Amino acid sequence: MPENEPWEYSLSIPNDPRAVTVSRRTLRLILTMHGLIGLVDVAELLAAELVANAVRHTKGPAALRVRWAAGVLRIGAWDTDPAPPDAPLPFERSADLGLEDGRGLALVRACSDLWGWQPLSRDGSRGKLVWCELDAV
Repeated sequence: MPENEPWEYSLSIPNDPRAVTVSRRTLRLILTMHGLIGLVDVAELLAAELVANAVRHTKGPAALRVRWAAGVLRIGAWDTDPAPPDAPLPFERSADLGLEDGRGLALVRACSDLWGWQPLSRDGSRGKLVWCELDAV
């Protein structure tokens, strides 16, 4: 049974493609330890897409943020680029265009209950947080 008390974790990650795997494994451990094993598979997919975008599209450091409150799991990836993310294309459109990239946020939109982005400074660096939520209730 998940805890009722809210909690939050933040993992600072370098601009390195290996950060995606580290983030996924860390998230799995966090959710397992908090009794949220039922959310692990979808949460890992969402975190991997968000962190991959942060690492791929920026040159600076990034961070994975995970928060639980009121039966909602929020997963976010902070990066140093303050520009909004490109709007996700529908899966059918990206397939029609033969795109190899650009499906990450479409997956986030399809698999989460809510998603968005907001400008956010961290340690004095401007950037943004792209986030999504999973409702566990």
